[in-house]
Amino acid sequence: MTKIFRALGAMSGTSMDGIDLALVETDGRAALTFGATASFAFSQEDRAILRAAIAAAKSLSRRDERPGPLAEAEALITRRHLEAVESFLAAEKISPAAIDLIGFHGQTVLHRPEQALTVQLGDGAGLARQVGIDVVYDLRAADLERGGQGAPLVPVFHAALAENSGVGAPMLFVNIGGVANMTFCAPGESPLACDVGPGNALLDDLMLARTGKAMDEDGAAARAGRVDEGALTALLANPFFMKKPPKSLDRNAFDPSPVARLSLEDAAATLVAFTTEGILSALSFVPRQPEMIVLCGGGAHNPALVDDLGERASCPVRRAEDFGWDSQAIEAQAFAYLAVRSAKGLPLTFPGTTGVREPATGGKLAWAG
Repeated sequence: MTKIFRALGAMSGTSMDGIDLALVETDGRAALTFGATASFAFSQEDRAILRAAIAAAKSLSRRDERPGPLAEAEALITRRHLEAVESFLAAEKISPAAIDLIGFHGQTVLHRPEQALTVQLGDGAGLARQVGIDVVYDLRAADLERGGQGAPLVPVFHAALAENSGVGAPMLFVNIGGVANMTFCAPGESPLACDVGPGNALLDDLMLARTGKAMDEDGAAARAGRVDEGALTALLANPFFMKKPPKSLDRNAFDPSPVARLSLEDAAATLVAFTTEGILSALSFVPRQPEMIVLCGGGAHNPALVDDLGERASCPVRRAEDFGWDSQAIEAQAFAYLAVRSAKGLPLTFPGTTGVREPATGGKLAWAG
């Protein structure tokens, strides 16, 4: 009988909003049962430490370096995950012994696939010892070592969701975190995936710089503004959009200067349109048009972005919730799923998702004992 693992996925994305946790029972293949989820927001002080780490990471040449702010941020990320997991287990009245694995993504502070360099902060071995549960971590490095982009990692989970949906037609999953990525899923075919452009990062940075707020709550600023077509054209001139998959991005890959002269509202509206156009540009690379776009990630909760994509797309745009899924939890669920696949030695990435030379597993396993 195929072993079913009870895994807890932990995701802290490049939007730096906080930590998402999600329980999944799975065999790492088609069997999927979803359990409780929870989110734990970072404080303003936490975000400031993480931003300092991202700035410091620009000078890294090795993924194991932790100068200055990076060491502080790694300790913070590990501590916040420990607190989140302990709070989650207590609230759900679950013993650590009842969890087989934690899938720990860590906090990405640098991603340069052209240099085979990716850095995710977080002490997986330390987390395993302190929480008393085996932890699978460092899930991107093996793909880069085998010629892949190291991202996106979630497509194999999107493919499992598509199989379980019963739709039986091509679907395009779009995950909008700090960076946006897509997965094209069609029955009986291997998934095709890539990063497609900015997600929430530029908009979040704009709001922080001009208002001190972490995000454009309910898309209010963007909805009050107008798209500046000249600025949008300048943003879309980035050669990334013409590059064929596989391709992936760092959070800070795009220069926001074209919107610097605009009002807050017009800048926000233009950045939302930029995210939308980046997503739609990826449709030129899929083998055929999907019958629907399924949105997940934090960006799926921005009405301005959802509405803009719905108006510009040539197929229906639906949210993960329309299928009974939790758009905020999908990435955390994915890392629970990936942890199980890693523990079983199953592939996490594929030539069509990251450009890796052949299907590759990945991740490191830290024992609790």
